[in-house]
Amino acid sequence: MEVGRPAFQENPVLFGYDRTPRLIAFELEGGECVRLFAREGERLASEVQRFTPFLLLADRDPLRRFKGDYELEELKGEGAYRHLVRFPDWPGLLRAKAYLQKVTGKGPSASDTPYLFLNDPVHQHLLLSGQTHFLDLPFEALRRLQLDIEVYCTAGFEFPNAARPGDRITAIALADSSGWERVLSGWEHDEAGLLRELTREIRERDPDVIEGHNIFRFDLEYLEARAARHGVELAWGRDGSPLRGHASRLQIAERVIAYRKYEVYGRHIVDTWLLAQHYDVSVRELESFNLKDIARHFHLDSEDRTYIPPDRVSWYFDHEPETLMRYAQDDVRECRALSELLSPSYFVQAQIFPYSYQNVVLRGNATKIDSLFLREYLRQRHAIPLPAQGEAVTGGYADIFFQGVARGVLHCDVTSLYPSIMLGQGCFPKRDELGVSPALLRDLKEFRVQAKELARSAEAPEARGYLGALQATFKILINSFYGYLGFAQGHFNDYEQANRVTATGRELITRILNWLREAGARPIEIDTDGIYFVPPPHVKGQAAEEALIAELARTLPAGIVLELDGRYPAMLSYKVKNYALLGEDGRLIVKGSSLKSRGIELFQRQWMEECFRLVLTGRRDEVRALMERYARDLEAHRLDVGQFMKTETLQDSLETYRAKTKGGRRNLAAAYELALRAERPYQPGDKVSWYVTGEGKNVKAHEHCKLASEWDPAHPDENVEHYKAKLVELYEKFRPVLENEL
Repeated sequence: MEVGRPAFQENPVLFGYDRTPRLIAFELEGGECVRLFAREGERLASEVQRFTPFLLLADRDPLRRFKGDYELEELKGEGAYRHLVRFPDWPGLLRAKAYLQKVTGKGPSASDTPYLFLNDPVHQHLLLSGQTHFLDLPFEALRRLQLDIEVYCTAGFEFPNAARPGDRITAIALADSSGWERVLSGWEHDEAGLLRELTREIRERDPDVIEGHNIFRFDLEYLEARAARHGVELAWGRDGSPLRGHASRLQIAERVIAYRKYEVYGRHIVDTWLLAQHYDVSVRELESFNLKDIARHFHLDSEDRTYIPPDRVSWYFDHEPETLMRYAQDDVRECRALSELLSPSYFVQAQIFPYSYQNVVLRGNATKIDSLFLREYLRQRHAIPLPAQGEAVTGGYADIFFQGVARGVLHCDVTSLYPSIMLGQGCFPKRDELGVSPALLRDLKEFRVQAKELARSAEAPEARGYLGALQATFKILINSFYGYLGFAQGHFNDYEQANRVTATGRELITRILNWLREAGARPIEIDTDGIYFVPPPHVKGQAAEEALIAELARTLPAGIVLELDGRYPAMLSYKVKNYALLGEDGRLIVKGSSLKSRGIELFQRQWMEECFRLVLTGRRDEVRALMERYARDLEAHRLDVGQFMKTETLQDSLETYRAKTKGGRRNLAAAYELALRAERPYQPGDKVSWYVTGEGKNVKAHEHCKLASEWDPAHPDENVEHYKAKLVELYEKFRPVLENEL
């Protein structure tokens, strides 16, 4: 069912000023043209548009002696880049870029470069044409194909590596948004045959989007390597061109992810592993990014889902291949369901930003907002400033006032604190001569309200889903406007205004904090825009709590909206931004890297969760028994190796590791020592799972360790005293907090 176009989609700054509908992909063709693909129901149409790529110049002089064709247009305004230079084709632009780099001595990424070069031709076309993807197209109309591979791991190794001759693809599971499914079996095809049949299916099914979970960092890398080994071309492009990839990096919150970025002509590639990473930035509730764990978290797993231990995949291929094929098929089904849950927001973003659908997933929010400025300034032929240089922006107010267990905790926060301050105080980029930022932020706040109202009244599930994704996207954009002020690469950034916003935010939160204290409340923790606190003793019941917040809200400036965001029977406050909450529904919510560290063994994380639940539900006296139960389980070897092993990825070659340890530049490490002792060669990128052996709690792990694959449940040899000591150490670390109650 198609979703009608809401009135706010006519906003040219937000949704582009060319309203051509149903465009699903753009590709550079021949250097001087861009091919547009459009979906008309089941039919795929395409056409070619003239493409004159561009760069921006601060001064025309550096290009005067360039021997090549170009057209120069002077832009109005005070920005540094005052000249728009158009070239007849992409190779001509690349020659001009190389020339400018030589004569100016500045690369395109230099902070003071006198020219602005954008290296993505599709991005350039969308900036100048005002076109975007998917207008008037429902998400359900996209043809989405899911892909998952299973591979064989050579005996003696724990994890597969495509470079090993003995490793190979054993199954390729496929599904698509129409409900079609197929599993290609390694018993029916040799590896080269599997790759050829996969390519045939992709060409025949003709998807607009190829999806997979961790598809960039595993499936496609593996397929590419094995195809090269067999001389098979992965001709997946709509023009018959092969899959192509290059090394890239992506930052999500504080994490930098190195990966190989792949592209297919006329199609998009979306990795649900990355979608889950983006999702968890704001909620911080996923225990892992493993597909099975995420599917269980969102209740996407079916009752008859087939599970196989990762280290038994090769065994199942040899002995029970039918089970392995069912397992692979369930993987793509869960990937499809996860994509349907997390992709719609990015589908909406592709309607807004001048980037491909694939790239809106891979670009940061500040970068995407910068592109809105660039598109509108280019449309009005207005000069664009250089990014401002400045000092780091002072952060928000975060503090902890109580460490221990509190009961009857409320959480209140200021809705969109920083955007509200920006609008209320006029904290916008001074160099935004066209006033794009304030107008767009006001529109977005109004549009989000409209989208939420339309979603509530929509009858069709497709319409509700689209409008829900739309309002969620508007919320993300609204909250990203502040971050853009301090974005080092933003052409309209403004560090002074960013600091003004955070200073005002700290003042407001301090005012709220002081009011609560004067009212008799007990603050627990504060984090930028919200406060956890125990209300005054006389405030009992939902009505009284809401009245307290309403009274507090009336003391705040106009435009600042305070809401009661949550009620929690109990809270364990450990450190700033590290706490556990017991929800009214009995669910345990754990926040913070200190309480959710993936660097400790699984049994310790399991103990922490059980311990926190006991304390928060008023059963602190059972913690000692919990400790004793875990100790008995360790002594009786009732824990599986997966609960006490560690897994590490080898970053250095073994030769580099040897050189560093001999030179005192790094400590000895168990994973590398095991790799050195192994009979088979390990390479950078290989994963090593290991556990501690020996006797006594103070053994050196690199001297007493074994590969997890060597652990024998019939003759367990893990160091019980070592692991018991780690549990006691963990308990002692938390004991002061566990025993301190408000």
